[in-house]
Amino acid sequence: MYRLNPELFDLNYTLDCGQVFRWKRDGDWWTGVVGDQVIRLSQDSGELVVDSELLPDFFTHYFRLNDDLPSIYESINRDLLIDRAICEYRGLRLIRQDPWECLISYMLATASSIPTIQKRIYLLSQFLGEELEPGYFSFPDPETLANADPSTLEKCKLGFRTRNIKAAAEEVASGELELDVLFRLEYRYARERLMRLRGIGEKVADCVLLFAFEKMEAFPVDTHIRQIIQHYHIDDEFFETCTSMSCMGDWGREYFGSYCGYAQQYLYYQKRVEGFVNLY
Repeated sequence: MYRLNPELFDLNYTLDCGQVFRWKRDGDWWTGVVGDQVIRLSQDSGELVVDSELLPDFFTHYFRLNDDLPSIYESINRDLLIDRAICEYRGLRLIRQDPWECLISYMLATASSIPTIQKRIYLLSQFLGEELEPGYFSFPDPETLANADPSTLEKCKLGFRTRNIKAAAEEVASGELELDVLFRLEYRYARERLMRLRGIGEKVADCVLLFAFEKMEAFPVDTHIRQIIQHYHIDDEFFETCTSMSCMGDWGREYFGSYCGYAQQYLYYQKRVEGFVNLY
């Protein structure tokens, strides 16, 4: 066990904001599975308390502790709503997730609550992953998922998503989809490639690109973000001729700029926790 002293980092906001699904809180401690490691973390007076064999560099990378948050805040702070979110949830950072696990996790997230998503991922890992500690399992690799028996997948309660995630696993396992290539593609081309997978629309593609592929210009539009825009920004001249979810993503990129993905996560978390907030 050791301690880190990251600048401008809030562990609770970062792990609770809905971007990642394999962390659970028990009192002051968070326990999660990343790769083949079970990690336990807590924060004490700003210091990050780490119970893990992983080295500090891992957590610097995973929690994007090298991101210049003050500059990002300055970049995205365009109005009273985002300013309030920044002040309230200061220190929330985006997480660099494993691309494969992130892809499947967000394919499982369609039309689902966060507890339901967490349950599906747990079952998938329990039945097809490796047990790391009692009750904690690694996420299955593409080959294992691609070759999984239908009866096993049925136990994971994936519903209509089963066929889609199996097809995605087959593409990754066969090399037809090389996930590493997406890092090198421009945002729009990476999104187009992901959306060629059955069951992936703009929102899921944007979530995966933002949380796993370094595409800070991704601006996922879910129900919360759509409601925020319609409540606070629908008078923007941008929406005089366009009100679709796709246009809302374009608006987010134009309005907040190159770090709009950070703005999205702060607004999403604020809306999920507080609902609509009064600005005056």
